[in-house]
Amino acid sequence: MARQLDFLTLREVFRRFQAAEPEPKGELAHVNAYTLLVAVALSAQATDAGVNKATARLFQIADTPQKMLALGEDGLIEHIKTIGLYRNKAKNVIRLSQILVDQYGGEVPSSRAALQALPGVGRKTANVVLNMWWHVPAQAVDTHIFRVGNRTGIAPGKDVETVERAIEDNIPAEFQQHAHHWLILHGRYICTARKPRCRDCLISDLCPYEDKTE
Repeated sequence: MARQLDFLTLREVFRRFQAAEPEPKGELAHVNAYTLLVAVALSAQATDAGVNKATARLFQIADTPQKMLALGEDGLIEHIKTIGLYRNKAKNVIRLSQILVDQYGGEVPSSRAALQALPGVGRKTANVVLNMWWHVPAQAVDTHIFRVGNRTGIAPGKDVETVERAIEDNIPAEFQQHAHHWLILHGRYICTARKPRCRDCLISDLCPYEDKTE
C-alpha cells in the first residue's frame, strides 16, 4: 500500500484525468433511474459488457418496476441467464421492484439509506446510482478503484470503506463528482491488475508504484 499522495499531487493527478476526459461516463446502459439501479445490481461479479448485452432487450420491455413485475421472475431469468448468479439476482430485482411500487410510488429513492435497504443493493450500488443519476459526489469503490487507490497512493486503505473515505477526504472537491469514473476507467484500461500499462499512463511520473512496466 502506497502512502497517501499530498494535496498538490492529487490535484495534478485529477487535473490530468479531467483534461484527458472532462465528462467520463459509466459504461452500463440505462434509460432512467430504475434501469440504472437494475443494471448496477446485475453487474455484481459480472462485466458491464455482459450486463449490457443481457439488458438490451430487457429494458425495451421492462423499464419500470411495474413492467418488471408484469414480466415476472421467470421472464426476467430468460433475459439475464447469461449473467452470473442470475437466479438470485432475478429474485432480488423482483423483490426490489415490488418495494419500489409499494413504498415509493414506483420511483427510485434518492437517499443512500433507502437504496441500501432494497434487496441486492449494497453501498457500492447505492453510490453508483446517487452519483450517476442524481449527481451526488458519492464514491463507489470497486476492485479497480481499490487497486488503483492503493497502488498509486491516490486513496490508500485496507478495505473499500477506508478507500471511499480517503477519496472523499483527500481529493479536491472540484474533482469529486467524476473521481470514481476516472479511477474505474484508469484501473480497467491502464492500471490493470497483472500488467499495468505504465508507459501509457497519464500520471506515471506522479505514481510511487515501483514495479513500472512497459
